[in-house]
Amino acid sequence: MALACALDRLLGDPHSWLHPVQVMGGAIGLLRRWAEAWCGDRPRRLRLAGLLITLLVVGSSVASGWLLERLALLAPWLGLPLLLVGMASALAGRSLEQAVANVLAALPDLALARHRLAWIVGRDVTTLEEPEILRAAAETAAENAVDGLFAPLFWLLVGATLWSRGLESWPGPLALAWGFKAASTLDSMLGYRRGRLQWLGTAGARLDDLLTWLPCRLVACSLPLAAGRATALPQLLVSALVDGAPDPSPNAGVSQAAYAHTLGVRLGGANRYPEGIRLKPLLAAECPPPDASAVGRILQTSQRLEGLWLLVWGMAATLTQ
Repeated sequence: MALACALDRLLGDPHSWLHPVQVMGGAIGLLRRWAEAWCGDRPRRLRLAGLLITLLVVGSSVASGWLLERLALLAPWLGLPLLLVGMASALAGRSLEQAVANVLAALPDLALARHRLAWIVGRDVTTLEEPEILRAAAETAAENAVDGLFAPLFWLLVGATLWSRGLESWPGPLALAWGFKAASTLDSMLGYRRGRLQWLGTAGARLDDLLTWLPCRLVACSLPLAAGRATALPQLLVSALVDGAPDPSPNAGVSQAAYAHTLGVRLGGANRYPEGIRLKPLLAAECPPPDASAVGRILQTSQRLEGLWLLVWGMAATLTQ
């Protein structure tokens, strides 16, 4: 586990390497075209097709991870390196940091910052000024810390725990992490409330919400520890849960609110999307808006929290042997 996290921090996601998420995305795109050709605009068929796509993509991702795990057990000289690379590919700590840092490095060149920001957010960035660019970068760093790092890390740890209990024949860390990544990719590609996707993407979006729910709350519980605010943990946790509740997503609001309250930075507000303006709840409204330093603190705190999770899990695994 530690080696996989270190490899992610060292290499990130090299552009020249084929990433598992690219394979998942290609399969989802192909299945979507087939589904829409068969379903047309019929909601019931679209929901059924979305369920079948979810079962197929997530199931095949879990099976692929499980096969690599079998290889690691039967032929460690070949399987263990592949398992390590596969586990690192499930984590997006380094790639998230690089993407957000590239936006900050572009400022005060607004055109370049908007261009780089457009790669990592779904909102319309064409008219954003520097304060809104910084807010978007901070919100992305906070929300995607859960989606891209801590939720897959959680499922890696769950699989590793099963293996440490002698259940090597069960789906292990890679299988569970790739299953989560498949659900997350389905949500990012199909989980929109517009057109046919409001029916076709329902199953994938619901599964992603379910698989992210517990890791998101664990982040809210443990983030104050990584930020050196352990004594304020109960108050910060309640604030994150209360402030994050009005968000349409059961997880995005909580994850952003946890970072906002713990690090003392105001997030949320009006965002422009292709379909129109969407008002997001204000988080830690009494705090100042994010500057470049605040965005950097979000990224640094995520690094410390990742180390804390590994340390606590390692100690717990050792003590319960």
